[in-house]
Amino acid sequence: MPSAASASASDRSVPSSLWRNADFRRLWLGQTASQLGEHAGLVVLPLIAVLTLDVGAGPLGALRAVGQAPVLLLSLFVGAWVDRWRTRRVMVLADVCRALVLGAAALVGVLGGLDMPALFAVAFAIGALSVFFDVAYQASVVRLVRRDELVRGNSALEGSRSAAQIGGPALGGALVSLLSAPIAVAAGALFFVLSFVSIRRIRRCESIPERMERPPSVWRQILDGLRFVAGDASLRTVCLASAVFQFAFAAVMTVYLLFLPRELHLSGTAVGLTLAATGPGALLGSVLAARLPNRFGYGTVLVSAAVLGDGVFLLAPALHGSPSVTVPALVAINFVFGAGGQLVSVAAMAVRQTATPDGMQGRAAATITFVGMGLTPLGSLLGGFLAEEWGLRTGLLVSAAGMMLSPAVMALSPLAHLGRTLPAELDGSAPGAPAAGRPAR
Repeated sequence: MPSAASASASDRSVPSSLWRNADFRRLWLGQTASQLGEHAGLVVLPLIAVLTLDVGAGPLGALRAVGQAPVLLLSLFVGAWVDRWRTRRVMVLADVCRALVLGAAALVGVLGGLDMPALFAVAFAIGALSVFFDVAYQASVVRLVRRDELVRGNSALEGSRSAAQIGGPALGGALVSLLSAPIAVAAGALFFVLSFVSIRRIRRCESIPERMERPPSVWRQILDGLRFVAGDASLRTVCLASAVFQFAFAAVMTVYLLFLPRELHLSGTAVGLTLAATGPGALLGSVLAARLPNRFGYGTVLVSAAVLGDGVFLLAPALHGSPSVTVPALVAINFVFGAGGQLVSVAAMAVRQTATPDGMQGRAAATITFVGMGLTPLGSLLGGFLAEEWGLRTGLLVSAAGMMLSPAVMALSPLAHLGRTLPAELDGSAPGAPAAGRPAR
């Protein structure tokens, strides 16, 4: 972290309005573009495997698991490394490498060599580089804005991340349905190029912690991050609720991407349309997130929105009939899911940020990501297993039912009693204090 003198100088140099801070605007734009590219890719590669290579449930689950595995393998190490490095440099390098990987994959596709081994390699590389970017941007805001603007800065960044996590898959579906496989991959690379251009233009000279003569080992820093999160009741709840949701949602998406074209016989365009409905839903959720917690309380909104957003997927396995019937119903389901998911994500972000001090940003973010997202590869494999052994409808129903465990965890925690305003400090172990929700989807 910067010294007291540099922090004071920063306070004088940053405009009173956060959005007048050009460096923050560049970070926000770059992070938004990066998140869109990352989460669109989570659907582009699997849809290419399903629609172009005609793979089954098992290989599809394995592909999604390979792309998600770097979260489990690298998050804790990256959190310790990012606390030692300049975050701008980490983000720029991650953007360049991801654009190059997707550009090379598009070229291979044009030459006719985009097979499953190539998709496995691309998915793992993009996943690993995205871990570096995601941890770095969460730590970078602390070094770019004033202390009294951290909550608003994190709200803006987490809001765009939540929208990308929900709307990105819809964008990926649209790219695959409208473009050829290689062009869809190349289009994804453009988002990382935009992110690189924006973040590269950040002008502030970033300070990093002074190096000690004998700095603590990476393992010691990782252990400190784990102890911090485990010792805070609100962050423990974040991890548990997030892990349950992400595990089940990974299984849902593996089955869902097979269910739409094979069980409901939807075209690629129809699949893209149904997934795209989450985008407007997420926009509505963002608007509601600015109003509903102040009216009904954070706890009521978080639990209710999670029940509604997660529960709506229980309706999908019951759909039958022609696309003229199923597509409008799927659009409605994805719209409600997007609205509920975004409302949960933005409200939970406010709780989570209040519970985390500045000095632990990189490691806390990495630890929460590790715990919350670390089980997603297993969830993807489970989805493929359920689809193969029990069929697409039953597999989707069981996976969707699993998502309901996440609002149950929140409802049984002090989070459910959180009121209209957040205390200055959160710790669920204190009398009457709330526990946090889950991180952004």
